[in-house]
Amino acid sequence: MALNWIMLDARHQPIPLRDETTIMSIDRDSQVEFSLTIPDAPPSGAAATGGNGGVKKMKERGKLWLTSKRLIFTAPKEGKTKPSFESLSLPLDAILSSKFEQPYFGANFVVLDVKPSPGGGLTDGTSVEIRFYDRGLFEFVSVLEKTRERVVYMKRQAAMEDDENLPAYTSSGSAPGTSNSYADTPPGYVA
Repeated sequence: MALNWIMLDARHQPIPLRDETTIMSIDRDSQVEFSLTIPDAPPSGAAATGGNGGVKKMKERGKLWLTSKRLIFTAPKEGKTKPSFESLSLPLDAILSSKFEQPYFGANFVVLDVKPSPGGGLTDGTSVEIRFYDRGLFEFVSVLEKTRERVVYMKRQAAMEDDENLPAYTSSGSAPGTSNSYADTPPGYVA
């Protein structure tokens, strides 16, 4: 997950990665709200504690794209003030958990706990809240979960294929031209 790392075209839309397709988009300005909660940095080195225990909260309204590889958010460029963040790229396999919230008062929203990318401007424990202002959230959450499951499945399949290509194991005692007896067996042991 990386903050402000998205390559955008002249129309302020994300440039797709290789073999990436757009599954769903909400490309009207200010119809989606992204709220980031970024905790202070975790302890480093031999330190027992880190930071001051605080969090940084950033909130923007803008556009959303769900692709076959990532979830993308961009804040509009036009405006009187500079946004707290301009874009957010979230690889689908970096979503650690999702939680659909239905408050008594207010709109439904989804909370995503995410694993930040190294050097992406975020820390461990970062979470994202997504709210829609012009439509329901059920369809989006369903499509997001199905797409995320597929990405994780494909990643696991690729890892298994890599394991299958490993050479077969042979022990040093059963190599061609050697006997199965061992020189360092205990006294009275017959193999």
